[in-house]
Amino acid sequence: MDDFTPSLVTLARWTSGLQLADIPPAVQHAAKRCLIDTTGVALAGSRTSVAMQALALSRLTAADGQARALGDERPVCAPAAAFVNATAAHALDFDDNAYPAFVHGSAVIMPAALAVAQMQGLSGARLLAAFVAGAECEYALGKALTRQLYDRGWWTTGVLGVVGACAAASHALDLTTGQTAAAFALALAGTGGMKATFGSDAKTLMAGSSSEAGVIAALLARQGCTGPLDIVEHSRGLAAMFNGGRLEPVTMPGDSWSLLKPGVDIKRVPVCLSSHAAIDALREMLGRGVVAAPDIAEIICDVPPIVIQNLAHDLPVTRQQAQFSMPFAMACTVLLGDLSLAMLDDAVLGRADLRTWMKRVRMFSSDRWQPRLLESAPEGAWVKVVRHDGSAVEGFCAMPLGSAAQPLSSAQLNDKFMQCSTRAVPLPRARRLLDDLLRLEQLPGVRHLLAPEALNVETIEP
Repeated sequence: MDDFTPSLVTLARWTSGLQLADIPPAVQHAAKRCLIDTTGVALAGSRTSVAMQALALSRLTAADGQARALGDERPVCAPAAAFVNATAAHALDFDDNAYPAFVHGSAVIMPAALAVAQMQGLSGARLLAAFVAGAECEYALGKALTRQLYDRGWWTTGVLGVVGACAAASHALDLTTGQTAAAFALALAGTGGMKATFGSDAKTLMAGSSSEAGVIAALLARQGCTGPLDIVEHSRGLAAMFNGGRLEPVTMPGDSWSLLKPGVDIKRVPVCLSSHAAIDALREMLGRGVVAAPDIAEIICDVPPIVIQNLAHDLPVTRQQAQFSMPFAMACTVLLGDLSLAMLDDAVLGRADLRTWMKRVRMFSSDRWQPRLLESAPEGAWVKVVRHDGSAVEGFCAMPLGSAAQPLSSAQLNDKFMQCSTRAVPLPRARRLLDDLLRLEQLPGVRHLLAPEALNVETIEP
């Protein structure tokens, strides 16, 4: 055991030594896409009730600082900004997913990286490097724990998000290897997250809390606080208590970067990714004209077991429940043509015709979902549309548009950013912010990002 190196030390050595020059251009490009997307969905999410409640709490408790919390005219301390902005980024469940750890990565990592970069007065290049550090560390640990962690019922964003936030914050603070390892240990000491939160404010707030906790852990480590460096491998540690003892070796980027392979899924529509493949399969059939809405008697979705676990609401009554509902996703696709932020509305959800369509949708998981198929289609879908005359047509989608395998184009990503951001800020300011993000590595400083005077938006009154 003399040559044993804790996983956290491996992460810390890589993080503390990372420089922007070490990050390949393709990885930087992928990271900027994540930052653009997350900023856009955070602006849209800042108008939700849960984000405004997070902001109200920040106003009651947060100290003054140099970081920016969306909707607040007062610069606040970095942990508070991370909490508010991460809550906003995940509020609409429109933020990205990453399969290396089955997590919503960027919504937790970006707010932590930005908050500390603003606190420290860093450049856009430093912010970009900090984000990459956070993403690669979180995804590396997620790979080591395997998807079993998610399958066991843990919401991995709640469990591992703190690692990504902590890595980003530690990198932005220029912590040493020892300090960074201590920060990781402190961050994981209180981690956790259950899927029981799906469809509730608790899930969204957990993203905010994970980002905040990662920043706090990094700041505590800078002050000299320490934690158990073997907390991942300990007999009463993360792998044993959360994952049945399963843990593969942690490997850091060399020739392979998680941001590129398997990459990050940037959502096309604002609902749980588990429904996206089924949506695309149904849209393809409707688009080809092989079936028409008036002819449809039933829609049957054959999906992996994890999809059934995630999409737990058959007849949702709230926006959050609707985002975790296959019947809602299928009914909107048939009745309204697609899904958009405008459809996440009580008036839409209460429509009698929509609720009638939801009752025509059912979901099951057959034995066709063997390991080989799950590897290529982890949240795929076979969709069978049964007509009133008894005939049927079937379609399959392994990976939906927006997945890493079928990414949104730059134009589609920019369009998504504008649609999201203009829900909170005027069009000219949204364009200026997008321009800043597109040339992020050239910005001498990032304190102006998200500032009310830069966005020209009235502060939010919760």
